[in-house]
This record gives sequence, C-alpha cells and structure tokens, in this order.
Amino acid sequence: MKLRIFLLSALMPLMLLSKQVLAAEDVPAIAAASSIKFALDDVAKQFQKDTGASVRITYGSSGNFVAQIKHGAPFELFLSADERYTNQLSHAGQAQGDGAVYAIGKLALAAPKNSPLELDEQLDGVKQLIKNQQLKRFAIANPDHAPYGERAEEVLKNLDLWQTIQPQLIFGENVSQAAQFALSGSTQGGLVALSLASAERFKRRANYIVIPQSLYTPLKQRMVLTLKAGKTAEDFYDYIQTDKAQHIFAEYGFGKADN
Repeated sequence: MKLRIFLLSALMPLMLLSKQVLAAEDVPAIAAASSIKFALDDVAKQFQKDTGASVRITYGSSGNFVAQIKHGAPFELFLSADERYTNQLSHAGQAQGDGAVYAIGKLALAAPKNSPLELDEQLDGVKQLIKNQQLKRFAIANPDHAPYGERAEEVLKNLDLWQTIQPQLIFGENVSQAAQFALSGSTQGGLVALSLASAERFKRRANYIVIPQSLYTPLKQRMVLTLKAGKTAEDFYDYIQTDKAQHIFAEYGFGKADN
C-alpha cells in the first residue's frame, strides 16, 4: 500500500506535465497578415468563447510567412493578405488544397489629426504637399513582400505619383508597421489597410478616407491549412467562414468574402 502511494505521488507531477504538454500541443500556431490583427483577435476570442479551444496567432507580412512555411515553420493555418501568397504554397504542395477567401481587403489614406495633409480619394492633397515641398515622410508597407504595399504602389502609379513621391516614402516591414508610421505622427500620412485605420485605437489620433477600389487590384485575402494542421486549426478555419466571424471582419471594414 505504501509502495502504491509512493508511486502515485512520484508519477503525479509527470501526469500533470503530460497534460500540460498535450494542452500546449492542442493550441495551433497560426500565421496571419498584420492587416487583420484587430479583426482576427476578436474572431479568436469569440472562437474560444464558443468552442473552448484557443489558437496562438503570429502577425507579419504574407511574403515572409510563405518563406517561413516553406522552410518548415510549424504554422498550421496561414491567413494571407493576398491569395497570390497562399497559391504559392498550394502549388508547392505545402497546403491542403486552395483554401478559401475569408475577406476582401481595402486601402485607406490616413494621416495624423495635426498633419497638413488634406485627405481625398485622388490624393490631390498629397500632390499639393509635394508641389509645395511640404511632404517630408509618407508611409506604405514594403511592396516587396507585403500585399498592401503592392497595392499602395499600384495606387501611386495609377495617380502618377510613384516617381515623384520616392524621396518621401517610408516603408513599413508590414502594413501594421506602416500604419504605426502613418498614424503616430512620425510621418504626415500614408496608404494603409482600412481595417487598421478604422480601428478605435487609431481613430482617436488620426483621420482616414477610403481609397476607391478602382485604383488597385482587388485584395482577395485567402487562407489555407498547411500539411501540419490538426483538428483545432481545422475547426478555426471553418469558424472563420461562419456568419458570426464574417460579421466581425465586416465591422473592421473588410468586404464580404465570395468564393
């Protein structure tokens, strides 16, 4: 009897540790574009409330995540800011099918409330500041690996601004960093994700205007399950497509997904 009690007391810490390890393993690592941080954080909270399951989300630029996943990063689900990046994983055989579009991203022109930049859809205010040599810094995400940066470059080119604005451009590593630059006062403005510019924490100190979608290629934000995906990641993937989750995305300015 004493031996049984001794064994149980010795094994109990190991049993508790095993449960903790299993619990950690049940929390999948999710890679997500920084443009959806506020929306996806709310979706994840609602998912946990409704199902009891949780996820661990890392935010960054879509292009960087593709490289990381190709090199073995343990992400089970990837939510990109542009389907071009998820398609790269699908074509490389590193994703489960083509995935699904979960939102349509939109661009906004944003500026701190004390900025001299006048906001308008055709960026005439930006042109005027350049003409008057008053534009010092203007933020966008890095077009080399951030979809919102690619679309910002497209807008600037379509409005004949790309060449003239080069000396004033400040590149964020991702659109979240670009939004920090554009809205914090370190620049006079920038082209960023509407979902970030319209968030409550930014609206208190900055103004924004929605850029017409006719000025850039649609941002079809697609997600894919990787080959490492487990049940919780699969459940979260399905949950993102529910009406409840889609309503949250709409509240942050995203267009409705249409697969």
